Amino acid sequence: MSAATATRVPSRSFGTRVADLLKRRETSVVIAIVVVVALATSVNRSFAFGSDGFRNLLLTPSLLVVLSVAQAIVLISKNVDLSVSAVLGLTAYATGDMFTLWPSLPIPVVVVLAIAFGSVLGAINGLLVSVARVPALVITLGTLYIYRGMGIAWVGSGHINPSDVPNSFERLGVASVFGIPILTLVALAVVIVVAYVMGSTRSGRELYAIGSDEDAADLYGLRVRRRVFFAFLSSGTLAGLAGVMYAARYVMVDSQAGAGLELQAVAGAVVGGVAIAGGSGTVLGAALGAVLLTTIARALPIVGVPDFWQQAVVGVLIIAAIVLDKVLAIRNVRRLAAERERQLEGVA
Repeated sequence: MSAATATRVPSRSFGTRVADLLKRRETSVVIAIVVVVALATSVNRSFAFGSDGFRNLLLTPSLLVVLSVAQAIVLISKNVDLSVSAVLGLTAYATGDMFTLWPSLPIPVVVVLAIAFGSVLGAINGLLVSVARVPALVITLGTLYIYRGMGIAWVGSGHINPSDVPNSFERLGVASVFGIPILTLVALAVVIVVAYVMGSTRSGRELYAIGSDEDAADLYGLRVRRRVFFAFLSSGTLAGLAGVMYAARYVMVDSQAGAGLELQAVAGAVVGGVAIAGGSGTVLGAALGAVLLTTIARALPIVGVPDFWQQAVVGVLIIAAIVLDKVLAIRNVRRLAAERERQLEGVA
């Protein structure tokens, strides 16, 4: 028998692979999305098959997908960013205001400047959390109110009108490529890029290590503060991108743009399997969680569920996701302990 044959690892059966796939949180979220769409469509066929039904299924979640991905990066590092909605609001208004102040400014330049503005706001959060070592919940709750207050002082009672932005920019919010909205393609690109960074690069893997055990990561020599800073920088950058998308999608922008989306972003990430305690979860799961929440929000009024119960359903999903994560964590600990005991018995 050759050495290659002796060391060959047995291939996993098709059934095992399917079983593993079905156990993943992403699969259960996809199934839930399909069930919600099917139920809503059975009540009102236009939900998925109307003239704008399929397009809205793709377009509506785009903003929340980007924000949930931003939130996932921070949550994985065992932090949280409650200021993303205020960053979105500021960058959305800044986008429209730049078109008003400098009408000849090219659209790509405005987009880059608005995203850079979001990066600066995210960097402020990162510096306060990583350098001052103040809990992220406290810092970002404070900057949420500060950024929102800046928006109120800047915008006042005014707002951006459709006439203030170029027609070509306004069309970005409704244009499609091969039937897929451009904003949906932007959100998909964000998911692909961030998923690659988090899953296949050293910086992404280190964020998982930091979220699992920050003290151990520090002792191991990981640059904890730098990684946490870049997590918040990334969150601010993506929130800035979401602000540009918001301006293109709705055009009408005032001081309350994006209000409340910070909790929906956290909810999307948690429902998608990103642990609130850090160290686990995927970007794809966060994106799918955002799609599920948005789809439920659109479906419940169609099936006649009152507004109160719409909010209650989201709350139940969040609690269920957290409880499920806790149960799975306990089960994994027990499984690892059992395997360790079997190994010790085998050595003995």
